[in-house]
Amino acid sequence: MIQTFSSTIRRKEMDAVLTCMVDEKTGPGELNTRFIQTLKEFTGCDGAVAFRSPSLALAYALRAIALEKGSKILVSALAPSWQYRAVVDLGYEVLPLDVSEETGLVTLESVEEGIKDGGRLLLLHETMGILPDLEKIAALGIPLIEDISHSVGAVLPPQESSESNPAAGENQQKVERKAGSFGLYTIMGLEEFDSVTAGGGAVLMAPNRREWIVLKKFTDEAPRTDILPDLNSALAFVQLKEFKRNEEARKTLFNLYQRAVMSGKNKTFVRGLDAASTVWSFPLVLNGAFKEVKSYCSRKEIEIKLAYENSVFSLLSEDEQAKLKVAKKLSLRCVLFPLYPRLGSDSAQKIVKVLGTLP
Repeated sequence: MIQTFSSTIRRKEMDAVLTCMVDEKTGPGELNTRFIQTLKEFTGCDGAVAFRSPSLALAYALRAIALEKGSKILVSALAPSWQYRAVVDLGYEVLPLDVSEETGLVTLESVEEGIKDGGRLLLLHETMGILPDLEKIAALGIPLIEDISHSVGAVLPPQESSESNPAAGENQQKVERKAGSFGLYTIMGLEEFDSVTAGGGAVLMAPNRREWIVLKKFTDEAPRTDILPDLNSALAFVQLKEFKRNEEARKTLFNLYQRAVMSGKNKTFVRGLDAASTVWSFPLVLNGAFKEVKSYCSRKEIEIKLAYENSVFSLLSEDEQAKLKVAKKLSLRCVLFPLYPRLGSDSAQKIVKVLGTLP
């Protein structure tokens, strides 16, 4: 059976972890620092701290922003369920947003409605490596925390910019913006099946100097039990070094799969070309019933899973779910097919054949 998910860990990653164990560098220390420095170079952020969980990263971000307890936080209905639990546990209210059928992401319109309903902050998960209209969302003025656990490495096409008077056309230049550079703070998960894994944990980044100065005051006082150990940092460090190689492998597979479904009745999401999106998995929105397709794939020894079975939507009441019509449809019809760097060519061709013959 070809599993839906598999680790991207190779010999290099294992060697790094084993070396860390032999040197008895297991707690937070030098390797954590090396990983953060590499991440800063990779993303262009001003400062970052690696924590033991995404929930901890969010807690520190909210402390730095000084968001008043009880405030409503806007969250995609299809974001991972940890966001819902963390927001509630931290003393805030979740305001779930519906999504676009074409991308599975929150839309500019849904964010605007959320703001009208009292939303004070947007926690934006860039699901499946697809980027929403970040420029326009950021222009709404609501404080933004990006979650780039799936979209790390994505780069938006250059935009026209002017450092002086745009009307005069002075000093205009093309500006390239990376995923994670639009919010006050950015979370990058390091969990088992995130794009970059440490076996667990998350990084909290401050894209700009002003926000980093504020965040650093809190993180400098963080107990060691909050900070990512060197054992995990060693794995994350090599994963980041190998990101380009892994991403190229994922994109090659994605292109094969995409061609296989182009003439069929099942569709994948619309996404930016080239570097404007990254590949996390292969989502397919089914035209028919999930059970029928799952049974067909099982007979071909391919495991598929519902893409949003562990999403915020799954934790909502029936009344709340009924208001989120697109999210409800996608939660029932969107599935994930196996796609990961270590997938062999024989397995990939088998999946391509099945994608082209789905019921």
